[in-house]
Amino acid sequence: MVKQSDRAPLLDWEEIPPPDPKQGAPPPPSSAPRKDDTPPQKSSQPNGLRTPTVNAFGSGWGTSTNATCSQPTRSLTAVVARGDGSSGRPQTVVVGQHFVPDPNVRFFAVKDQWEEKDQIVAVFVVTFDTRSGNMVEWCLPHDINLDGVEFKSMASGSHRITNDFIYFRKGCYFGLACFANMPVESELERGARMKSVGILCPSYTLLYRYMHFLENQVRHQLQCPGQYSPLEAFYEDKRAVLPPAGNGPSCLTWSVTNINRCMHAEMKITHPAGCMSQFIQFFGEQIMVLWKFVLLRKRLLIFSPPPVGVVCYRVYCCCCLANVSLPGIGVSVPELRPFFYINVADIAALQTEMSYVACTTEKIFEEKKDLYDVYIDNQNVKTHRSHLQSLLRLNASDKEKYRKLSEQRQMLLYSQEVGEDYTSNEEDLFILFFMELNNRIFQTLSEVAGSIDPTLTADHVRAMGLDPQGDRSFLVDLLEVYGFDITLVIDNPCCP
Repeated sequence: MVKQSDRAPLLDWEEIPPPDPKQGAPPPPSSAPRKDDTPPQKSSQPNGLRTPTVNAFGSGWGTSTNATCSQPTRSLTAVVARGDGSSGRPQTVVVGQHFVPDPNVRFFAVKDQWEEKDQIVAVFVVTFDTRSGNMVEWCLPHDINLDGVEFKSMASGSHRITNDFIYFRKGCYFGLACFANMPVESELERGARMKSVGILCPSYTLLYRYMHFLENQVRHQLQCPGQYSPLEAFYEDKRAVLPPAGNGPSCLTWSVTNINRCMHAEMKITHPAGCMSQFIQFFGEQIMVLWKFVLLRKRLLIFSPPPVGVVCYRVYCCCCLANVSLPGIGVSVPELRPFFYINVADIAALQTEMSYVACTTEKIFEEKKDLYDVYIDNQNVKTHRSHLQSLLRLNASDKEKYRKLSEQRQMLLYSQEVGEDYTSNEEDLFILFFMELNNRIFQTLSEVAGSIDPTLTADHVRAMGLDPQGDRSFLVDLLEVYGFDITLVIDNPCCP
């Protein structure tokens, strides 16, 4: 929430400060929940792995965050994501107490508290000029290279909508921009004023903190063009220190430990309540097809007309399908890189990518088949790669897994409706469902690969929750991608 203050001009439009500390700090969490405990309030912050609650929008411009964790019960080693969403070195995480699908399954929580530093590399305003098109109107620092940002932060076709938000990549940085379109009585502006206000950061896990600020600032820029003092104050407080020019690429040096002490960085991207639920309802059983392509580290491109914000969330949801918490898994495979929104300015960058998930509003990408393996147009998932065609067909095992996922969702919704469960949510269920599925597959493959007779049989495949016949092609690709030296002995009915 943002309000206009009566303080100095540079501090106008700042976020509401936190409550007075004299009112007392909240009591520490108890080690065991009581029946009369008040259920926690829902938050717009993602709940992917029950990550610590961060006081995001009520913390003013201070650099500290208030992180609290549930009482731990046991721990395991898991692969920690880097700031770009890729897998990093193994770390120990703690397992919490609740999960609906199976009474023996438990939530993940962070073992200890941490503080994520504010690392704003740039702040900018993009405008649409009737003569010049999209252009960067203003930015800090003034000498930063923002080539292409004017198109990333104002998606093609945005003139048809009133507002939107966009996640994107710029080199080794991630960006978030909020767009707004306001009708004006001006022949010069052809009756409409369009602007975007955005920021760049080395990790997209921090961008959600400033969504409300950017939304208010873009409205402020539409109503009062050229008044940049709130953005200047914001940048002065949040800016990161860039390396000297000429000493390598203009990227911040940061460590996995300092930026992301939690598993799966992509889970901390903000999303509206029910984001995962909408993802499931939108794609239905096709989620199982997407899951296989993501696990095989293919290049996925999602097309949709504006608004693009909700499509950026689909990129995020796709990335969640590939989570694995077993140590050492995926070290040698291409990084799954979320590009979020892309346009024609990203073609050169995409040509060198081996694995990514991205979205676009530009239909021309469909013709550039060398840039992607899988093209998703609404619910239509297709591939031009002949060896991947069989993965588009749902088999009995896929339908059974989707049935279980849907059944578990219904169980969760019912338990929430009757007041039996206030702690679990659909985001937790969705993410952990696929993490367990992936863990079971790779655990089995690891055990077979380490055995005296490294032979994968039909019984092994069924134990992994796969179809020995329908998933044969998927398994062949999976063994090759992840480097498992295993003999697959499953009769192919097509080849006597």
